[in-house]
Amino acid sequence: VQLQASGGGMVQAGGSLRLPCAASGYVFRNDAVGWFRQAPGKEREFVAAISRSGGRNHADSVKGRFTISRDNAKSTAYLQMNSLKPEDTAVYYCAKSRSVSAWYTGRADEYPYWGQGTLVTVSS
Repeated sequence: VQLQASGGGMVQAGGSLRLPCAASGYVFRNDAVGWFRQAPGKEREFVAAISRSGGRNHADSVKGRFTISRDNAKSTAYLQMNSLKPEDTAVYYCAKSRSVSAWYTGRADEYPYWGQGTLVTVSS
């Protein structure tokens, strides 16, 4: 199983980025995908998740600004991030889970497989 997050970079406040998470080594459509982030000196936190059937869950801190989606034909999930704020600065990780509850609980311990992370820096 491999998960490759990319698309990070530096952007000004109010800008947008789209983070792809390319998956391989398993049947992508069978599992949920989650995005988490970790800012310097802070714990990893849930950002968004999408179930295998397309159900979506977004953290309150990003609701209305970020959107998670998936393209099963491309084995890729996406995190579209709009109206970025300096407090969104973090390393963003994608993860996958077979658990049927992982997408709505937002619990990191329900995701056994993780990508390497991509850094997003939002300047004010």
